[in-house]
Amino acid sequence: MPTNLRASAFAFLTLLSVSALRGAEPVRLRVLSYNIHHGEGIDGRVDLERIAGAIVSARADLVALQEVDCEVSRSGSIDQPAELARLTGMHVAFGGNIELQGGRYGNAVLSRHPIMEHENHLLPRFDDGEQRGVLVAKTKIPGVGETLLFLATHFDHRSGDGERVASARAINKLIPGDQIALLAGDLNDDAASATLSLLETVWSRTNHDLIATVPVDHPTRQIDFVLYRPGDRWRVVKTRTLEEAVASDHRAILAELSLRPK
Repeated sequence: MPTNLRASAFAFLTLLSVSALRGAEPVRLRVLSYNIHHGEGIDGRVDLERIAGAIVSARADLVALQEVDCEVSRSGSIDQPAELARLTGMHVAFGGNIELQGGRYGNAVLSRHPIMEHENHLLPRFDDGEQRGVLVAKTKIPGVGETLLFLATHFDHRSGDGERVASARAINKLIPGDQIALLAGDLNDDAASATLSLLETVWSRTNHDLIATVPVDHPTRQIDFVLYRPGDRWRVVKTRTLEEAVASDHRAILAELSLRPK
């Protein structure tokens, strides 16, 4: 073989070897958490098109929704999960935690990619409070060889943190250590709380500086979060809130992450 051809072949084989060692390229995901207040804005109107518009504008791949009605009379007996899926063109799963006004109320997940299966887990309930839950959706993301678990939740709002801490402990036990997973929701607690401290023994937050989500018109406090695990598989690109400040009583929080394939 001529010297120049031999050199070219060697260079090509070296390039293949380096590519194999590097593996597949990281996959970018946009993850949104949004407490939609059953679609009722601060102007008192129930308007799912406004909610859907905010979701579409965020170009989210995965969305965790809290305070979602399904056939509840106060919001027109509409199947809100199905309607939001229609308006956004996304796949949907719903986890009803309580019976309410002829329907159910709970959390939902929207996904740009098919949801393979989902399961709703009821969380610990203290002192006759509202039943809370965590919805776990199993998805397959193109470019990722593994199943991704996406968890949507909404913790207790009362002043005592006992139920929130118990809910964090329950969620920490749900997911195996090497499973890639994202957790998003309204945790009704601050970053410095015992609730977040316990979650962060297993999960990592996408932001460490304050990104306030409530009150919606002039946010001063962050109680909505996106978290990920395991920490060595993910890189946070950026996290921010959406500008929409009328459609709900929370700002939606959007995190863009990069997942390193296994």
